[in-house]
Amino acid sequence: MSRGRFIALSLLLDAALVNVGVAGAFVIRFYLAFLGPLTQRNVDPYLRLAVPITVLYLAAGYIYGLYEPERTENSWAVVGAGSQAVLAGSLFTLAAFYIAGPAYFAFPRLVLVIAFPLQVLLLLGWRLVAMRTSPITWPEQRVLIVGAGELAAELAVELERRSRWGYRVLGLVARDEGEAAALRSAGGRFPVLGTVDGLRGIVRGGAVDRIIVASPVALREIVEDLALTDESDVRVDVIPELYEIFIGTVDSIVADIPLMEITRRTVPAWFGGAKRGIDILFGAVLLVIASPVLLVAALATALTSGFPILFRQERVGKDLRPFPVLKLRTMVKDAEKLSGPVLATEDDPRITSVGRVLRTFRIDELPQLVNILRGEMSFVGPRPERPFFVERHLLEIPGYRERFRIKPGVTGLAQVSGGYATTPERKLKYDLIYMYHQSLLMDTQILVETLRVVLTGRGAR
Repeated sequence: MSRGRFIALSLLLDAALVNVGVAGAFVIRFYLAFLGPLTQRNVDPYLRLAVPITVLYLAAGYIYGLYEPERTENSWAVVGAGSQAVLAGSLFTLAAFYIAGPAYFAFPRLVLVIAFPLQVLLLLGWRLVAMRTSPITWPEQRVLIVGAGELAAELAVELERRSRWGYRVLGLVARDEGEAAALRSAGGRFPVLGTVDGLRGIVRGGAVDRIIVASPVALREIVEDLALTDESDVRVDVIPELYEIFIGTVDSIVADIPLMEITRRTVPAWFGGAKRGIDILFGAVLLVIASPVLLVAALATALTSGFPILFRQERVGKDLRPFPVLKLRTMVKDAEKLSGPVLATEDDPRITSVGRVLRTFRIDELPQLVNILRGEMSFVGPRPERPFFVERHLLEIPGYRERFRIKPGVTGLAQVSGGYATTPERKLKYDLIYMYHQSLLMDTQILVETLRVVLTGRGAR
């Protein structure tokens, strides 16, 4: 079971059992204790607040670590966290009724008192039963630790203690051969698999899922040579030094050892869905609004340089899948017939007089609204490139493959930040900055800047 599924299952069960406990308390209060007839007037206040009350209980569970499995490794930890969470949830609920006002005072407070032990039994019970009868295990995480000091050894021991959660320490990777020989002769608890220079081979041969850098040795080489290539899909974490904490955030903690992930994957799933909805809505609207401009541009192209008007060219999109990008033709016909694929330059003689105007104000890009509606592109993202250049850049530029984790865009951070002749290496840096920090606000800023570029004719692309 994945961590996400475990958390989702825990939330659903707890949400149901919290309310089962309250229902049981109503039964005990009004039927078993004979403390008066149960009326709709007593039940209605709870029913009206059932959803926010349930959320309060789940929030209390989060505060006390019920949804962080590493914090509830044994029965005593479960009992402690669960009891505190239910007590906090009960106090939150009591406060909610008082804040809601006199209209909710018909809810009998004795029900909360009776519900407390029932909810403790229910929320703790299913966890304790699951731990004893069908222990939950996580998918295996095969971990390499880069480093040979006390911190690396401590981390390895802590991860081994957490083997129930899927951690399996494969061994240590030393800084150099001298350090590796010293560790082997000392006969440590964990095997020494090699040195940093041979890390790629170790990863390729050992099916490694995760690398944790416990010392700053060769961190840049690890990232460029391994994490940003297609050799393997491996997560890289680092135990941060003080200066690294200033430029990043701690993503997880093992015992009291902080870890910072440096191969963080783009954005959550909801962002992709929201961005796709915005693309469809605004793509359709803009296509209608831009149709007169497209018609004039098409006529101007046909009258000055003939047909075809539209230019279809294969580009590489998300996950390296090719797709035909649509543009208004801005160059002479068969512009690459003799030269083969060549990148355009600012004063490219192949560009027609009308094409130069279309390029200056980005009118030639408007047909890509169709690519957006078809889901091949987004408004904002790395610009799609031709297969010929992609193949070359993949071989020559470390990390170039990373940009294909998201959809390409009509415009992007590189296009509004760099000049027309910006090198592929510099554009990649902008693309990666966008990928790992993208948000709807950043998209809006890039689109506004793109509009400024269009209206001023500035040469960034």
